[in-house]
Amino acid sequence: MKRIATALLIAFAAALPAQANGDAARGESKAAMCIGCHGIKGYQASFPEVHRVPMISGQNAGYIVAALQAYAKGERKHPTMKGIAASLTEQDMADLAAYYAGHAGAKAPEQVAEAPAAVNALLDKGVCISCHGANFSKAISDAYPKIAGQHADYLYVALKSYHAEARLGTVGRGNAIMQGQIKGMSNADLKLLAKYLGSLPGELVTVPQSRFR
Repeated sequence: MKRIATALLIAFAAALPAQANGDAARGESKAAMCIGCHGIKGYQASFPEVHRVPMISGQNAGYIVAALQAYAKGERKHPTMKGIAASLTEQDMADLAAYYAGHAGAKAPEQVAEAPAAVNALLDKGVCISCHGANFSKAISDAYPKIAGQHADYLYVALKSYHAEARLGTVGRGNAIMQGQIKGMSNADLKLLAKYLGSLPGELVTVPQSRFR
């Protein structure tokens, strides 16, 4: 398991460009384009299907940057996020990431509830713990996301997007590692995973912010 985790980390890190140092204060001043969705509890997106937008407050800064870069490059397909990310400089991304990473909620417990047998088999098949940590809040690298307690409907849509490799012209996410991890899993399997992970205590929160500030 450790060998797999190390290999995945090396492969992922090698694909990431060097990141600028982020400044949370500057990030707060640049967050106006984000708060209309991520600053409203329960806010729903409609692409590629209706789901709650992900909680990003408390998320790992390196992952936020990596996600924004993927949207900007078109490796993640989302028309709204593409437009926003493409307008940002590397420094903007780092500043926004530092701002949102500093919103952490309560610290996640080191151990989480045992998954049902069917879910545990899927977690083992996907080697999920090797990257996201035993409690799914302590990833082996800042470049990987915290997923415990994330909205289950968002997790389900995100996981399905890695199945959409053949349709990357319109939807989907082009991440070879994640595509390999969920290969062979059905949508029903992914929904089980998402439901379990979303039920766990985590550090992700939505910090309400006025879109008129």
